[in-house]
Amino acid sequence: MYFAALLARTEDGWEASDMELDDVESLSDLIDLARSAAVDDDTVVALIEQEDAWFGVVRVDGEEDPRYFVSNAAAAARSSYGSMLTKELLGSDEEDDELDELDLDGTEDGEEDAIAAFTDEDSDEDGERGAGSEPVPAGPLGDPRLLDDLGVTNKQLMTLDGDALSEIAESLGATEVLEAVR
Repeated sequence: MYFAALLARTEDGWEASDMELDDVESLSDLIDLARSAAVDDDTVVALIEQEDAWFGVVRVDGEEDPRYFVSNAAAAARSSYGSMLTKELLGSDEEDDELDELDLDGTEDGEEDAIAAFTDEDSDEDGERGAGSEPVPAGPLGDPRLLDDLGVTNKQLMTLDGDALSEIAESLGATEVLEAVR
């Protein structure tokens, strides 16, 4: 089960809105949704969590490039919304999106190559990964400093677990508005 919310900074504090993930089919959709919640191109923080398995933070500041953080990339990579973030953070190119288009009935050309990007099947005897595949770390991935200027230090972000989104909201001074949409 996912929980997702947008926190938009305003001159009066933070405004929260429930983020309907059913409308998000790509990372671009998520970024567009965050930008549309912005007040005067100010900061918007998108928070996504899948139970206690992982959480993700996406920060959008106006038209600047978004910044991302995922608490446990390996766990996130196994979920639909988390995989969007991990693919972006690992620098996966459009060829990796081939996996999403496969029927996976065992007859497609290149099926093994597409699946290998997400498994260890292409590891050699020493556990080294084959060319072209990036291992997904079983820990944090992304920019742990993306909330430093908002009151959540990189050390805090890297060590959060359990109810991480509530702890982030508390540090941002947005607990009440986040709980209102929870």
